[in-house]
Amino acid sequence: MHALVERLYPLCRSITGDGVRATLAIIGEHIPLDVHEVPTGTQVLDWTVPQEWNIRDAYIADAAGNRLVDFAASSLHVLGYSVPVSATLPLSELREHLHTLPEQPNLVPYRTSYYKPEWGFCLAQDTLDAMPEGEYEVCVDSTLEDGHLTYAEHVVPGQVPDEVIVSCHICHPALANDNMAGVAVAVQLARELAERNPYYTYRFIFAPGTIGAITWLARNKERVDRVKHGLVLACAGDPGDITYKQSRRGDAEIDRVLRHVLRTSERPHTIKEFTPYGYDERQYCSPGFDLGVGSLTRTPYAEYPEYHTSGDNPDFVTPEAMADTLAVCREAFAVLDRNRTYHNQSPYGEPQLGRRGLYEALGGRSDTKQAQMAMLWVLNLSDGTHSLLDIAERSGLPFDTVADAAAALREAGLVKA
Repeated sequence: MHALVERLYPLCRSITGDGVRATLAIIGEHIPLDVHEVPTGTQVLDWTVPQEWNIRDAYIADAAGNRLVDFAASSLHVLGYSVPVSATLPLSELREHLHTLPEQPNLVPYRTSYYKPEWGFCLAQDTLDAMPEGEYEVCVDSTLEDGHLTYAEHVVPGQVPDEVIVSCHICHPALANDNMAGVAVAVQLARELAERNPYYTYRFIFAPGTIGAITWLARNKERVDRVKHGLVLACAGDPGDITYKQSRRGDAEIDRVLRHVLRTSERPHTIKEFTPYGYDERQYCSPGFDLGVGSLTRTPYAEYPEYHTSGDNPDFVTPEAMADTLAVCREAFAVLDRNRTYHNQSPYGEPQLGRRGLYEALGGRSDTKQAQMAMLWVLNLSDGTHSLLDIAERSGLPFDTVADAAAALREAGLVKA
């Protein structure tokens, strides 16, 4: 996963353009992708697909021709979606187009101007402070013209057509945690799911932030009712603790599953209430769709100093953190896939478990007493209204123990899904 982050990191991505296509081409080396191209001007819900932006070069050079700010060194140096410019300007005039972080003088900020024609450069405050008054050559060799918005999907078929979506934004240039780490975790998760026979169908969406998710929703409006659960993955590789932001519903099954998994794993974590700001969970949770989609991150957006700066580089992202994020996803989806509602087939009094060999079947477990209690809980609450997750939460037992008990009882003919 870390190697994939390192490979994707240098590409100049935006909400459209060849950088997005190059990113998807690399992802496509790891998992098969269905790539979609949506033309400029297409109406998508209340939005319109914008013109496509591509850039070849950009720089600020001094009178001697030395490039003081160079797109070739980092794609962060250019204001995203900058219109083309070729001019010689005094520093006093150039300053109006420069973006820095005075409080973090050695870092380059990430800035964009998607929907307002503008040009500009991002640079370290230290670099700006070292620039003397005088004339500077400015060049942004970019194009902004009719083209396409590009996004891609990868589907892992399940036993049922009901879907779990995993969504990642792919529009940020030279930012490792936000969001190439999320992409890398999603790719590995998709590869692992493909080796199993999952109950749900898993749909992975790699799309530009906001406009990409809106485009996907617009193009899938008639079939979005298949989406039963979802996660937006972002900021998946920083060293902070796991944070789960709940869906708009707050009690969607994905919310309950994440709360249970994080609590029983005893990982340090934070559960946050839904707010209509953040990543693309706010699109999936908009009131017309109201999907059960939460957001899984480590340190949330804007809450770590490196956020949207050149400090968010591959060295900031750790393999251990991405592995832990992957493990949380793996554990949560395992619960989703096994969560069923059962009917007790012998509901009048407690059935005799010993003569069915059920106690002996548990003899080799290290948690034998827990497993026995789980059987009793499953039998008692399997009335067609309590799911296994309900039972795990009410009993205080781990979900896996409850699900294993249900499987044993099902094999014995005592419960039926």
